[in-house]
Amino acid sequence: MKVTVDFDLCESNAICMAAAPEVFEVRDDDFLYVLNENPGAELHDKVREAAERCPKQAITLED
Repeated sequence: MKVTVDFDLCESNAICMAAAPEVFEVRDDDFLYVLNENPGAELHDKVREAAERCPKQAITLED
């Protein structure tokens, strides 16, 4: 799985971070960071949930 974020759409609201903190992080500068662009299979369900919950649909997943 490859995780891509459209930072033009992203609001850095941390909903994805709540679902998959191993992959997404909003730092003190209020920007989202992708900590792992290719998460292992054990994180796929969490990452899919993060993508589904994103209010701006800024997260794209490729299998």
